[in-house]
Amino acid sequence: MFTAFSSALSALAGHTTAVDVVGNNLANLNTIGFKRSEVSFYDLLSRTLGASGQTQVGMGVGRPFTSRQFNQGAIQTTSGRLDAAIQGEGFFVVKDANGGVLYTRAGNFKKTADGTMVTATGERVQGWVADADGNVLSAGAVGDIRLPEGSLRPATATQNLFLTMNLNAAANADVTSQFKVPVRVFDSLGNELIVTLNYEKTGVNAWQVWADPLDPAIGTIAPDDTAKVDLEFDANGTLITIDGVDQAADPPPQTTVGLALSGLSSGAVDFTVDLNYFAPTGAPLVSQYAQSSAIAGLVQDGQPAAQLSRVAIGDNGVLLAQYSDGTEAIIGQLALASVGNPETLVAVGNNAFRVSANSAEPVIGAAGTGGRGTIVGGATEASGADMAREFTNLIVYQRGYQANARVITTADELSAETINLKR
Repeated sequence: MFTAFSSALSALAGHTTAVDVVGNNLANLNTIGFKRSEVSFYDLLSRTLGASGQTQVGMGVGRPFTSRQFNQGAIQTTSGRLDAAIQGEGFFVVKDANGGVLYTRAGNFKKTADGTMVTATGERVQGWVADADGNVLSAGAVGDIRLPEGSLRPATATQNLFLTMNLNAAANADVTSQFKVPVRVFDSLGNELIVTLNYEKTGVNAWQVWADPLDPAIGTIAPDDTAKVDLEFDANGTLITIDGVDQAADPPPQTTVGLALSGLSSGAVDFTVDLNYFAPTGAPLVSQYAQSSAIAGLVQDGQPAAQLSRVAIGDNGVLLAQYSDGTEAIIGQLALASVGNPETLVAVGNNAFRVSANSAEPVIGAAGTGGRGTIVGGATEASGADMAREFTNLIVYQRGYQANARVITTADELSAETINLKR
């Protein structure tokens, strides 16, 4: 009878803990990236009655275990340009004010006054900063991410010009075949210059190209109309020589035509633009078929100065800088950490976790690699707590508490009856 008291009391304590857990889950129904806790009960050692051991009476229930359920939450699109959600496994890596490393699924980030990217509660987001060419070394050490919004991107002078085009093989070998191509290039100060290229057929499968002189008030350019470059094609319309240099060698020399711009009135430094007839992969860009001469593509690598207008998180956590001229550039990338047994992480508040003695070593890398999930920009992950499920559990734990309270009442009545037998 006295065992019934202790068993029921242990059950009251256990169900109280379970109700506390449900209450916390319900309190975080709208917490971004929250992971609900699950309660697991287990019984205590049974007491054996009699010599044969055929009668065993349990000693009640132990303190419940609680475990985080790291199930995928719903991905919700937001209007926040610094919002990010993890689809799959992994955690964002952040640092607290003391430099301690924490992990979180909450991706509602913001920017501080000095441009540091932080969580909603101020932890510094970790990742990698891109180099000047937009390359991110995700194998290196992570660090704080700073968003240089409002800064000026310097101008870059054009160095390479890639023209994808066809020259009309059916054209007459005279001035009527002349094909003019105006192209835009930039000097070191970001000033736009228009360079006009001329293509004219001079014979069977033979063409010449030259650049019109610049306005003398702007500067000079060479080669000009006195320095023409000869192009020769084979019977299949493939470019085979440039100024007599065989382009069919293995590997091909991929000869370029340099356009030297000098004496610029803008005050910019002299520079040379290489007119490329082959792509970086080695594929020819110029053909000669019996179709109208036309440009199919034009790429140049110069750019004017521009203001950085905004930074947004793209797919897989890439940080994209958007400039006032409409161009974009990669300036960094968010880091993700994978933990082999995330249920062992310890919640420290502010939607963050730290590793425990039982946790596997977190492995940090880029999203979409090494079993890590992907990052969706402009979205957040909803709470893992479900109202219907939590209310169902709440009713079950309430009934369990009431039932064990009834056991105590019954055991008390039986004790009173037993005591009254002596009277």
